[in-house]
Formats: sequence, structure tokens, C-alpha cells
Amino acid sequence: MERVRIPNDATYSPIALTDLAVAAPLVSRLLLGATLPGRLVQAAALAVYAGSAARDWLERLGVRKVEFLQEFGSDVRHLNEMPAALRESHIRTLVERLNDGYTPERPPLRELAPVVDMHLTNYIAAITGQRVETSTEVRSVSLVQFVFPFALGAADMLSGDIAVFHDVGVFQPHVLTHEFCHRKGYWGELEAQALAYLSLTASNEDVLVQSALCERLHRNLRVVSGDDEAAFDTHVTRLDLRPELARQFVSLRPPLNGIAKSAAEATRALYDLRMRLTGQNGISDYDRGFTNFLYTFESSLTARRRPPARGSLR
Repeated sequence: MERVRIPNDATYSPIALTDLAVAAPLVSRLLLGATLPGRLVQAAALAVYAGSAARDWLERLGVRKVEFLQEFGSDVRHLNEMPAALRESHIRTLVERLNDGYTPERPPLRELAPVVDMHLTNYIAAITGQRVETSTEVRSVSLVQFVFPFALGAADMLSGDIAVFHDVGVFQPHVLTHEFCHRKGYWGELEAQALAYLSLTASNEDVLVQSALCERLHRNLRVVSGDDEAAFDTHVTRLDLRPELARQFVSLRPPLNGIAKSAAEATRALYDLRMRLTGQNGISDYDRGFTNFLYTFESSLTARRRPPARGSLR
């Protein structure tokens, strides 16, 4: 099997280099009363960042990407809208599967990272014939979370740096795998959602399959709730979902009040615009696009691949 190793040198820095570049002048001013030392640190951090990004970019030139339409019969531009009645049926099926297959296992983030990365790497390699190996380093703090407070995680397109902002319990494996998809060069959110789901459900590891199914249920509930938080909570309470899981669905989003909520709405609108300008369908790719992709894939007559058995609802 051909092997491509993307160095991701910046991910091994104790502090995210972009955070260091932004914060150094301010910290220097506060502690020393002068900005010059901070400017020097800022310049050094940016130089290392640029060098790491350049090396990663060169290695990515040799990566063969998954051809989504060919392999799955669907991509960001080819999505069949799931009928409302079928979406409700999928919700009931997912609840039954999650209740029957529940596992309380919660691997720590540092143990989880190499495991989900291995399954993601293997899944992609089985399609492309190429192992794309990347860092498994993950941060828990980043300045990005203050800019996008509604996000659960973030990935730097240039450096491959990844941060997971909150411990999201049962959702953690999927969130982490989604971000690792970005690190391997899949920048579209729908593509990252899809590859994360497919690789985890193909893993045959109960805790990983559970996370993927929870993500699919969560995204279907967001669609039927019309992005209304109160309606979402009502839907969850009406489901016959195990209390251990139901609590995590309701508490998944970060609590936002007052100015933070208004800021989140503004940045969310900008993020939606950024996605549309990069050839995506907007923030809806996370939920409606993702669930419609899986529906289209599972009903496709032209896809080369078959859905992993533990993840398919057909």
C-alpha cells in the first residue's frame, strides 16, 4: 500500500502557533510594558507556522482523494432530499439501535485519538489504495472558540492544528474523527461528516459505532426541529431514548447568553457565508446535507461502495 506522511509539525507545538502569534504582543505589553519582545516571538511563531504549512502542502500534493460521487453515488452537489416520513422512521430506528447497543465506555481523548485516526486512515486507504498518515495531536484550548462559540471543535486548514473545545461525551469519537478528516485534506464539512460516520461504523467497535449513530440521530433531530433549540429539546424528551444518552443530546450545545449568544449568531452567519463561497451548501451541510448524503448513498444503485452494515438504516 502506498504511504503518504503529512508531517503536521505545527501540531506538536505546546501552544498553537497562531494563538502564540496573536497573543505574544499583548502579553509582552502587559507583563513587560513593551511590545518588542512580543513582536519577536510573534515573528518567530509565524515563521515556524509558515514552514510547517509549506511542508504539509507539498506532501498533500501526492494525496489521492476519495471520489465521493463515484464511490458513494452522492456528493455535496448530488443529494436526494429525504422524505419527512422516512426521516421520522430513521429517528425511531436510531433510538432503538442506540438503546439496544448502549455502552457506557468513554475513552480519554488521548487514548481515543490514535484509535479513531487508525480507523479513518484504514477506511480511506481501502478506497484510494493510499495510506494518508497524519498527526494525532489534539488541543483542548484555542482562541478560535471565542470567535466561534457555537463550534465543538476547529481545524486549521494550513497547519493541520485541531482543537476539541468541550468534552462531549458520547459524541467525542465522531467530533474528533470529523476534525481528523480535515487534517487529511477533506475541508468540506459534509465530506468530513460522511467519512467520519462511515469509518466509525465500519470499525465494528461498539463505542465508535455508538458515537456515529448518536451523531446521525442528533443531525436528524436538528433538521426536524428547524434549528429551534426549544423544539430540539422537546423532541429529545419525547423520544424513548436512554436517559444516559438523552441528557447528552440536550447538553451538547455550549450554553450561551446575552452578548455571547448575539455574537454567536453573527459569526454563525459569517461562517455559513464562508462555506457557501467555498462551494458548500452552508451550515446545513452539517445536518440536512449529512443525513441526505447517507440516505442517497444507502439507496444508490450506482455507488461502488456499500454502506457499513452497522451504520446503514436500510
